[in-house]
Amino acid sequence: MRIWITRTLPEADATARRLAARGHAPIVAPVLEARAVASVRLDLAGVDAIAFTSGHAIAAFAGLTRARDLPVFTVGDATAALARAAGFSDVHSADGNAETLAELIAREQRDGQRVLHPTAREPAADLTGLLGARGVSATPLTVYETLATALAAPPADADAVLIHSARAAARVAVLVEDANRLDLEAYAISPAAARPLSRLGLARLEAAPFPNESALLELLR
Repeated sequence: MRIWITRTLPEADATARRLAARGHAPIVAPVLEARAVASVRLDLAGVDAIAFTSGHAIAAFAGLTRARDLPVFTVGDATAALARAAGFSDVHSADGNAETLAELIAREQRDGQRVLHPTAREPAADLTGLLGARGVSATPLTVYETLATALAAPPADADAVLIHSARAAARVAVLVEDANRLDLEAYAISPAAARPLSRLGLARLEAAPFPNESALLELLR
């Protein structure tokens, strides 16, 4: 199957390798791109832990400081691997979504400790709010932003599309509708990511039962 990968680079390339290993033909054509925000003021005084919900946040944060001694909590295993690759050694993965990450941090953090959450300008989930509801003091820090790419239409030879976020799905919905590509099959990483496509009447639309790429790729069986 020829599968359009819409997620941002460099993650899209990793997904392409996983698809190729399963016998599919990946088509890397991101609908979004991530850019680090300039002139971020970083203050780690009083910070006891860092929470990451994306690899882009890790890359942007790592460019701001050489500090790697704080414990790190990540939304999933892939993000945890990126944190370790960036030099962090005390890394804990929630292997889920923002809700499971908030639950993990709430279990592990002691009363009165403060969590810093480097994040996007328009985050997909309110981790700070989720932590606050669990009694954890958290501060968001905008370190990157996600913008639409110049892609004007779905790849002409694609049979299916992979969706990794609700924001990407919203952009894909516009491109698919404008190009009248309702013949596409779509596979989303979560019900929330599938929702922007539900009104189109695509040939197929499925959402992974767990919000990780392994569960997403299992849908292709």
